[in-house]
Amino acid sequence: MGKAYGSQSMAGALQRVLMRSAASAMHRAKASEWHYGPGFDPQKAAAQHEALTTLILASGAEIEWLTDADDGLADSVFTHDPSLMTDHGAIILAMGKALRLAEPGLHEAAYKRMGVPILGRIEHPGQVEGGDCVWVDSRTLAVGRGVRTNQNGIQQLANLLTPKGIQVYGYDLPLWHGEEACLHLMSVVSPLADDLALVYAPLLPAAFYQMLRARGIRLVEGDAEEFFASNGLSLNVLPTAPREVIAVAGFPKTAAAMAAAGCRVSIFEADALCIACEGGPTCLTRPVLRQ
Repeated sequence: MGKAYGSQSMAGALQRVLMRSAASAMHRAKASEWHYGPGFDPQKAAAQHEALTTLILASGAEIEWLTDADDGLADSVFTHDPSLMTDHGAIILAMGKALRLAEPGLHEAAYKRMGVPILGRIEHPGQVEGGDCVWVDSRTLAVGRGVRTNQNGIQQLANLLTPKGIQVYGYDLPLWHGEEACLHLMSVVSPLADDLALVYAPLLPAAFYQMLRARGIRLVEGDAEEFFASNGLSLNVLPTAPREVIAVAGFPKTAAAMAAAGCRVSIFEADALCIACEGGPTCLTRPVLRQ
């Protein structure tokens, strides 16, 4: 048998990924309760999630399904946030959004079922969400410190990863649209390959921007108008392999910038799912194995 888990790259070939069906997670969701936009429609969101699933399967990746329980955890469809995968096993994170506090337990149960070891857990009062975690390379993890991830959580991550030879750096994020909205570090950067990233530079932490440049990572600027029109979702793209990415439809200038940098871009309609619910194709996936 080949390796079953491990992911310390954001853009290596996606082999195994943890997802949650929008049909089961969102069918009873109320937009007002979950801070979703007026475009949210559970049936349409489920159909759009199915289209994303088709693209991921076409890339050759295997999908592991989180649960089909009727648990009312609408945001659990965004499987990127409650856990972090490493070459040494999974880290169970701690959510900064109160409605999502039960989700890390779903991930821990799934990993046990899948035979993935648990490296550690972020414990209260620490908070870390996966959308704030970016592998710069296999030995460097950048973490955004903001309304969903705090210093205590970053320190706990460092305590788990430093003995494995991994350096953890925390970077302050701007408040942007406020505490109820969600600005993760991955709201302003999406790796496209190990040496290429899509960014909205004006909201990048300055020291993180300098690190990316110092590491020789080429930065592709996302279109500013599309970034603001989408509340950052134009930038949230999922690499299934280096320079092979899945993006939300409706942002042709950003897609053209990625294509000009040598990327092949596949798109899917996501107004009722990603745009309305503030989570893109990266948010909808937790890579378990990348190679």
